[in-house]
Amino acid sequence: MSASKLVKPSEDYKESFLEALKEYHKEDAYLYNDIATLKADFPSFIASLRTARGYPHQPFQDWVEPVPETVAWLVKDHDYIGTVDIRHRLNWHLEKWGGHIHYIIRPSKRGMGYGKKILLKTIPAANYLGIDKALLTIDPHNKAAIRVAESCGATFQDELPATGQFPERRRYWLDCT
Repeated sequence: MSASKLVKPSEDYKESFLEALKEYHKEDAYLYNDIATLKADFPSFIASLRTARGYPHQPFQDWVEPVPETVAWLVKDHDYIGTVDIRHRLNWHLEKWGGHIHYIIRPSKRGMGYGKKILLKTIPAANYLGIDKALLTIDPHNKAAIRVAESCGATFQDELPATGQFPERRRYWLDCT
């Protein structure tokens, strides 16, 4: 059994990713990714993830200024565990509700320490991209994500209230140097 690692999205993890996508759909996450469509043309999906634009975020993509983004998957052996998006810079939306780093762990792998692993493994990648301090935004009700951020050394900045269009968020800064 090997250690978990960050990799570029790859067709090697197709079946595991599609199983994880079913898990995400049960939580009403990533619903804009249709499993049948991805199953039929997974290579195009992988190609889109590996572009400089990275993962196509919904539903704000049409009116929010796009930023360069790097997408990586946390994998172990042949299993997809989670996704991390590293935004190379912030726009007005990401300054409040998105941050530099966004990650998600598939539901069946939560509570096993993978949240901390993916965040710690992301720090050198963010630094390589020129990010000295990375902004993390977290749902204030997601106690596990708050624990992960704080255990990785992130410092709390503030909490933003919900608006008519966006949820409340706690903002943290993570040293990537």
